[in-house]
Order: sequence, then C-alpha cells, then structure tokens
Amino acid sequence: MLTLWGRENSSNVKKVLWLLDELNLTFQHVNAGGVYGKNNEPLYLSLNPNGLVPCLQDDDFVLWESNAILRYLAERSGEEAFWPDNLQQRAAADKWLDWCSNSLTVPFRQVFLTLVRTPVAERDMSVVAAGMAAFEKYWAIADALLAKQKWFSSEQFGIGDIPVACYADAWFRLDIERQSHPNLERWYQQLKARPAFCKRVMLPLS
Repeated sequence: MLTLWGRENSSNVKKVLWLLDELNLTFQHVNAGGVYGKNNEPLYLSLNPNGLVPCLQDDDFVLWESNAILRYLAERSGEEAFWPDNLQQRAAADKWLDWCSNSLTVPFRQVFLTLVRTPVAERDMSVVAAGMAAFEKYWAIADALLAKQKWFSSEQFGIGDIPVACYADAWFRLDIERQSHPNLERWYQQLKARPAFCKRVMLPLS
C-alpha cells in the first residue's frame, strides 16, 4: 500500500500527487507539514529525519526527497511515457528534475514567498526583482527548448514536465508583469487540459 505524507499545497508534494494520479495508483494521503503539523512528531521523524515533506511509504519501504520519489514511482510503474526503456530518452527527460531544483527553487522562493506569504508592509521588493530576473533567464532557456519539441519530456508528456510545471503554474497565475515566452505559454495551456494537473497543481495560491 502506498502512503504519501505531505500538505497538498506544497510544490514538492503537488508533483508527487500529480504523478500518482497520472499513473492511476491507489494510495493513502496524509496531510502533514504547515498547518497540519505532524512533520516534527516522532512518528514522522522516524520516517524522514529531516522533518520535511513529502515522504512516501511503499509497504515497508520509505523514501523522501520529491524528485527521488518521482523517479521511483515512474520506474515502479513500468509506464513507457514516464520511464522510457531508451536510456537517452529517459535521461533527456530526467535532467529537467534536477534543472528545476537547481535553477528554479531559489527564485521561486524569492518571488512566491514574498508576494504570497509575506505581509505587504514586510515585503522586500528587491528580493522579488532578483527572483523575477532569474526566472526570466531560466524561462528563456525553457522557451528555446520548447520551440523544438512539444514537452520537456520530448514529444509526449512525461516526468520531465512535472516539477517545472509546479513552479510555472504559480508564475503564470501571480499578478506580475512577465516577459513573453510563447512556447512556454503554449506548453502551459497544454498542461491545463490534463485533469490531474488541474486537480493537484492549480490550487489557490497560498
């Protein structure tokens, strides 16, 4: 039995819930972290000593780190779209998981945490400006790639699209001025046609 721990409005939890739905897997979801607590309690810390979410239990097997969970579920499923047999196709999609973590996480926190979770009087708009500039740089890279192929995972939706999409959704829904990245925008519209994306990712920004 699969059990996923983590609050549903966490970007890192969203992407795992989304993949679980895409794979039509049966699982138990336990909200943890944020207002739900639990993540600093002994039971949870026995699963993930970092006290962070998400955390996945697959019977007696326990796994934390969201990208590791995505890779595990994709390979576990045997679904070619999410874990291709071809090594190079798989690596080409997989690299976007690390690119997302290494490139987008910091600017996401700078923009999202300031504009959504910080009171107006306490906002440092220089932090937002730095995050916006970084995002535009990275979105230009993404837009150039999407000019050549339909999805980050190549010509069909796959694992490479999921982490990037969780940040892109907030980016496109925030009340901010954005540069035009037409291929990225086209890709985002494609995502909104996927029921699991709408259900798991397009939650109220909070």
